[in-house]
Amino acid sequence: MQVGSTAPSPAGPSYAHPFVSQAAAPPTFPPASTAHSQPPPTEAVAQAPLQSYYRTMPPAQQPFPNAVPPFSSTGPTQPQAPPPVSPQSFPQAPPVSQPPFSTAQVPPGPTQLYRGPLPSTQPSFPRPPLPTSQPSAFPAGPPPTSTPSQLPGVMQPQLPVSQPSPYHSGPPPTSTGFPPQVGPPPRPPLAGMQGPPMASQGPSMASQGPPMTSQGPPMASQGPPMAQANHILPTQPGMPPGPINTSLSGPPPQPGMQGYPQQNGAFGQVRGPQPGYTGPYPGQPNYGAPPAAPALAPAAPKRLDPDSIPSPIQVIEDDKANKGSEPFTTGVRGQAPPLCMLFFILCKTVGNASPRYIRCTAYNIPCNSDMAKQSQVPLAAVINPLAPLPLVETPPYLLDHGESGPIRCNRCKAYMCPYMQFIEGGRRFQCGFCSCVTEVPPHYFQHLDHTGKRVDCYDRPELSMGSYEFTATVDYCKNNKFPQPPAFIFLIDVSYNAVKNGMVGIVCQELKTLLDYLPRENPDVESNIRVGFVTYNKVLHFYNVKASLAQPQMMVVSDVADMFVPLLDGFLVSVSESRVVIESLLDQIPEMFADTRETETVFGPVIQAGLEALKAADCAGKLFVFHSSLPIAEAPGKLKNREDKKLVGSDKEKSLFQPQVSFYNTLAKECVAQGCCVDLFLFPNQYVDVATLGVVPISTGGSIYKYTYFQAPSDQERFLNDLRRDVQKQMGFDAVMRVRTSTGIRATDFFGSFYMSNTTDVELAGLDCDKTVTVEFRHDDKLSEETGALMQCAVLYTSCSGQRRLRIHNMAVNCCSQLADLYRNCETDTIINFFAKYAYRSVLSSPTKNVRDSLMNQCAQILACYRKNCASPSSAGQLILPECMKLLPVYLNCMLKSDVLQPGADVSLDDRAYLRQLVSTMDVAESHVFFYPRLLPLQKLDVESMTLPVSVRDSEERLSRGGVYLLENGLNIFLWVGVNAQQELLQNIFGTPAFSQIDPSMTSLPALDNPFSKRLREIIESVRAQRSRYMKLMVVKQEDKLELIFKHFLVEDKSNNGGASYVDFLCHMHKEIRQLLS
Repeated sequence: MQVGSTAPSPAGPSYAHPFVSQAAAPPTFPPASTAHSQPPPTEAVAQAPLQSYYRTMPPAQQPFPNAVPPFSSTGPTQPQAPPPVSPQSFPQAPPVSQPPFSTAQVPPGPTQLYRGPLPSTQPSFPRPPLPTSQPSAFPAGPPPTSTPSQLPGVMQPQLPVSQPSPYHSGPPPTSTGFPPQVGPPPRPPLAGMQGPPMASQGPSMASQGPPMTSQGPPMASQGPPMAQANHILPTQPGMPPGPINTSLSGPPPQPGMQGYPQQNGAFGQVRGPQPGYTGPYPGQPNYGAPPAAPALAPAAPKRLDPDSIPSPIQVIEDDKANKGSEPFTTGVRGQAPPLCMLFFILCKTVGNASPRYIRCTAYNIPCNSDMAKQSQVPLAAVINPLAPLPLVETPPYLLDHGESGPIRCNRCKAYMCPYMQFIEGGRRFQCGFCSCVTEVPPHYFQHLDHTGKRVDCYDRPELSMGSYEFTATVDYCKNNKFPQPPAFIFLIDVSYNAVKNGMVGIVCQELKTLLDYLPRENPDVESNIRVGFVTYNKVLHFYNVKASLAQPQMMVVSDVADMFVPLLDGFLVSVSESRVVIESLLDQIPEMFADTRETETVFGPVIQAGLEALKAADCAGKLFVFHSSLPIAEAPGKLKNREDKKLVGSDKEKSLFQPQVSFYNTLAKECVAQGCCVDLFLFPNQYVDVATLGVVPISTGGSIYKYTYFQAPSDQERFLNDLRRDVQKQMGFDAVMRVRTSTGIRATDFFGSFYMSNTTDVELAGLDCDKTVTVEFRHDDKLSEETGALMQCAVLYTSCSGQRRLRIHNMAVNCCSQLADLYRNCETDTIINFFAKYAYRSVLSSPTKNVRDSLMNQCAQILACYRKNCASPSSAGQLILPECMKLLPVYLNCMLKSDVLQPGADVSLDDRAYLRQLVSTMDVAESHVFFYPRLLPLQKLDVESMTLPVSVRDSEERLSRGGVYLLENGLNIFLWVGVNAQQELLQNIFGTPAFSQIDPSMTSLPALDNPFSKRLREIIESVRAQRSRYMKLMVVKQEDKLELIFKHFLVEDKSNNGGASYVDFLCHMHKEIRQLLS
């Protein structure tokens, strides 16, 4: 891994709210004619004051708690270790065997603070850096592979069998539901070993136990082809040659073999049959269940030990150990970034955009379409153009090239970037995207140095940085005139439900203070954004809040079939000028409608009203709509209740995700043309047809917030925090985005909240710092390994101050002619993000079962292609996974059994439509925690340290009856309290030592005067600050009725909606792979 020259700076649990980090104006560059003598201050990040990096108290720097030196090639402790081989002499043909992990030298170096220490009972397993900067160094060697072993050789005492969970298919459990002790005892570290307590080849051993029955495949391990010969043990005798026979129980385990690095416990145990894992997998008659017993009943099958299969927690900890100590520098083409969970790592952008802006599914893409089809690995990028940055990272520089505007290629119109090659002494440049040669304008000319680079290369961000902005000239503006500052319009439902649940009063009260925090680029200058107010039920009420009035004036429009704005002057006003009148209005609205009996509402005319107001003011803007019920009043866009649970699972289910009328699609198109973005806050008590109401927000780059059964005491905090962030966050208006690529690939498909009127331009009425656009690429020609592939994302938008700008992000990736190089440089989290968006869009046109089957098939093809073309020859009974993709099965299973694709009986259609639309714009970090929630054991929290305890895996088996755990998934925070939790722990958190006295209805923890309480509340706040939505806290007591909801997020277990457990799904994927290979 290439790293910068700056010293590592401490990093910690969170950074400030995104809008805080962008509140300051971006650094600006004067017009291009001015000579620069100093390069942009890229090195300054390490010296930035740390206090601004955190919302909470900055942590003191401390060393990595359990760092283990990387594996050394010179002192193997096991006699069977193969001799080291230098990279140059690596054989050209695929070797017979490989080490599980490389011995490439990774300097131990200082490691900086990170969010969670490794458990004290087990050393870290460093993962070697991927050889991405030299893709052709090992053309024939397979990429690193990870193969969890089956059962280890030494039999351990059997664990207590856990009770059935309430989600299993049988009757509900009658006993407590948890074993008296969870997990095997901690494993002491072995003395005298440099690496983890395993054989010298590395953490995931090439081990094989007996061939598994339906409980799990035997697995083998391979490492990267770097400095050791490959080593795989021969298949055990007795392995059935064909598909696994689920009724056999296999030979006894072989002694002396060890399993995959484990999480929270000793080496894998043989466990008895587990209730909750026996139900057949949907669509597979015998999957997960033994076939009919033969005449001689076999012994009880032994289930694959969950500790012996790839652990998401271990992979994150390994990445943290390998990459968490140095800033990540983006200058190396094709270099995979740190995992998305390691957001605290500083990013220095040189040549390529930061991974905060762009993440790719693969950083080494196939040279031709045949290879891409063969591997089935999707080629896509998840782009967040306005992503928030920590305060210690420099935002993109703002460049002004004067009236002539930014320099561009004559043919493909790509913007000047580090990939342009200057020729003929600097008088012309050759485009890196289309190879066209363009004259350099005289004012932009500069001489070249002896390497062919311009001498001012490092003075100009567009020649050296991955991301930057240009001020746009009038040619980039609508109707060739500069835009007006944008406007915010608040449209408040004042029907009976909205008044009764307290929403109207809460909104009006909050707006009185929130209007002082409208977005601005310079925190010392007041915002340019103007505001307007509308209330509605069956009719609309507009308010004149002109500064010269003593009292606000109401104007009622009852003709909702032909919407118009009854006033121009006085509707959109400056907050500072009309403050007194606005506050008077906000005080009067709750009183005016306090006794309303009107229950019916309209919705289409409400958006039309806001759109007409923006048209009249000739500006872009945003509508904040607060709405409570299905719009059944006679008006355009009227809807009917179409909720029909009988359609769930049928071929007609897709109709429930489609809008029931076309009116809103047409309205959305008009909104986009005007730059009118819509954010929708829903407060439903019953079905409101989110699939239809969400069409306009989703098409305009807006957001949907949903507060079902809203109750002010428990939901007010969440709603107000969402509203504050939504109003304050940095955003662009009236945006157009285009992605250009170098010859050989092109952008073919797009996912997100936007509208497209042609095949290339992504139109966004609004674009905020939380929204991503996902782009899929396909080959239209061959690519070259020498030149790689380039992409450039250009976003033209109006800033909140009314300035027209162009934001540019550049990315270069490697190209490969060997499948091994592709599999060595994939990013599983981004692949899952892409798969989720693809699948969630597919439910609009296909039955959910077909969507699930298609995803499973593609995953099996990806892994089968790897096994066939990259892995060393070995028994078909082994499951071999690429190192970079060893978590693909567990994450894919989490997605397949999500509420959208496989709902439980209690999941409403509105919730599914809401989640479907929510995921469509998620970035990679958010989708990761959404599908695989973070579970923190608070009983292991060290109040003296600023680091968090290491997460545990999402399974009921990992919960201790004596513990307290915090689970977060980006939308909710649960605090699970074990029935035997220590009295001291309960006293510190809740102020009571008795489990029975904890109030499960509390939504915030008491502010107690003890270090544990303070630290826990800091953690909850820092976790909330990392997410785009405020997470409501729910306290869950073990064996309480709320525990069913909590267990839904323990995604490694079998779910009550028929979703398979991780163990069962891995077996199923192995079976699918073997069928493809045979």
